[in-house]
Amino acid sequence: MKIIPAVDIKKGRCVRLSQGLADQETVYSDDPVAMACHWDEEGAPLIHIVDLDGAFEGQPANAEIVKNIIYNSSVDIQVGGGIRNLNTIEKYINAGAYRVILGTIAQKEPEFVIKACKEFPGKIIVGIDARDGNVAIKGWVEVSNQRATDLAKELESCGVSGYIFTDIACDGMLQGPNLKSIKEFAKNTKLPVIASGGVGKLKDIDNLLTLETDGVEGIIIGKALYDKKFTYAQTLELLNHHAN
Repeated sequence: MKIIPAVDIKKGRCVRLSQGLADQETVYSDDPVAMACHWDEEGAPLIHIVDLDGAFEGQPANAEIVKNIIYNSSVDIQVGGGIRNLNTIEKYINAGAYRVILGTIAQKEPEFVIKACKEFPGKIIVGIDARDGNVAIKGWVEVSNQRATDLAKELESCGVSGYIFTDIACDGMLQGPNLKSIKEFAKNTKLPVIASGGVGKLKDIDNLLTLETDGVEGIIIGKALYDKKFTYAQTLELLNHHAN
């Protein structure tokens, strides 16, 4: 299991949103590159970067900052937010991104996912965000009629490396992840799943670790780390304890 710190970028700053709402932001740093380097130094094996402006606008808005994070990090970087064409994917991968996250376009144009996976094998992961089990798109502004589990099944054969599943109602609320929806999602796909949203205390991580046998291989944590509900070192201790 990997504990994956999140660095969300909006207007060049490191922020966290509550339930994905653009007007519900907390600014944690004016220097996202330094923040990513901090998590790198803390021992994170993978860092989750999202260009929030890109997600809302449909095209990358903080690409240079993202590239600087990649250049300055010694660990794997996965990046998402407004990535909707092959040219953008290529630029991020050429810059050294470990994986590129496709979100809205995966729901809108599954055939694009097939193209991207053929062009960049092993480099594409799909972010599926859900509200009440239905897929949310365009920076969570729209909720479709499609079930998240159905989209996961549909994309399985495209060649994606796995899924990042976010329950929007939990995201940034520190009230605990929706274990039931994460478990249901993970059990409905053969691919690895990274869980995101809701972690507010170490017990939440403990609970998510029980889903490892269902295919959950990573946990993205944002607000809880920034609000110092616990330290990254404590999460590593918990992982070691669980492994033993």
